[in-house]
Amino acid sequence: MRVLIVDDHPVVVSGCRALLAAEPDISVFEANESESGMAAFIAHAPDISVIDINLPGLSGFELLKRILARDPKARVVMFSMNDDPAFVARALAQGAKGFITKNDDPSLFAAALKAVYAGDTYVPGHIAKNMFLNRYDDKNAALSPRELEIVRMLANGQTIYQIADTLGVSHKTVANNCTALKAKLGARTSMDLMRIALEYLSR
Repeated sequence: MRVLIVDDHPVVVSGCRALLAAEPDISVFEANESESGMAAFIAHAPDISVIDINLPGLSGFELLKRILARDPKARVVMFSMNDDPAFVARALAQGAKGFITKNDDPSLFAAALKAVYAGDTYVPGHIAKNMFLNRYDDKNAALSPRELEIVRMLANGQTIYQIADTLGVSHKTVANNCTALKAKLGARTSMDLMRIALEYLSR
């Protein structure tokens, strides 16, 4: 796995390198601002790009935009001291596949990158919970009684087919409801929706 780290703090980059040094299958490249970061992305074609939000000159968000314009399938993880859920939501909305804060447990760094490499979306647990609670409180009124019922059933581990059987409706109807729930709750995949449903149940 090729990892590009774009951060203007040498100590941070050195720390990231140290965290990944024990992983024999990971190669690390680096850049210290957006222009060199874009050049490194083009030169090395990394599997994962870890980008600091607060870069000198163009921001990390602008670099994210440029990378995705060149390669819409690029896996980018945003990196920041700020763990405000609003920053995380913005990063994911703009196409990032994950968010890591510099205050996170260092032992989770490599695991987070591997999760994104495997196709998952990574957000630290405490931030994900805050994002869900804020999102759910904001959009609770927009969910219909049927959608709320489906969320509870998903949280209890029922499949779409089981939910359809319980509600006495077609599988397609439940699938359409789940699609609407993904849009309303900001879930990208069915697994994201399941995680959100589990958070709902634990409130």
